[in-house]
Amino acid sequence: MAVFRNTKSKSESAPAIHSLLGKDVTFTGELHTGARSLRIEGVVDGVIHSLGEVSIALGGLAKGTIFAKHLVVTGRAEGTMKITDCLEIHGTGYVEGDVEVGSLVVDEGGTLQGVCVRKDQPKAAQSDLAPAAKGGQPQAITPIQPHGRVNDLKKV
Repeated sequence: MAVFRNTKSKSESAPAIHSLLGKDVTFTGELHTGARSLRIEGVVDGVIHSLGEVSIALGGLAKGTIFAKHLVVTGRAEGTMKITDCLEIHGTGYVEGDVEVGSLVVDEGGTLQGVCVRKDQPKAAQSDLAPAAKGGQPQAITPIQPHGRVNDLKKV
């Protein structure tokens, strides 16, 4: 029995890029992509609205506000980001600002500088932080115990 499994189907491919902002292009204003994907290799300064995936390539820069289902950052994003599904910061990616995410993946070398809040965080977890925010002493939180020891895991 394998402990680690790849849950992605081998036939699953990367999503198609529907809109591309080239590396020598600067866009200032508001972008609406609908459910289509957007890849940024240049500079966007403004607001991005997407019900699909927004990808900021190496050398690309997005400044302002991003509303998206999925954001992949290999370049640089600065500002406010509200991501309903997943924010992925790859090894060369840099994200700075206020971020609200459904889930977060940061590869080794990736940087998140700012405030990150998980969307739909349970109220009980938020109330655990309240005493420290009011100037009281933070309370100890019991860590989750693993189901086995690291030595018990088998390589696949």
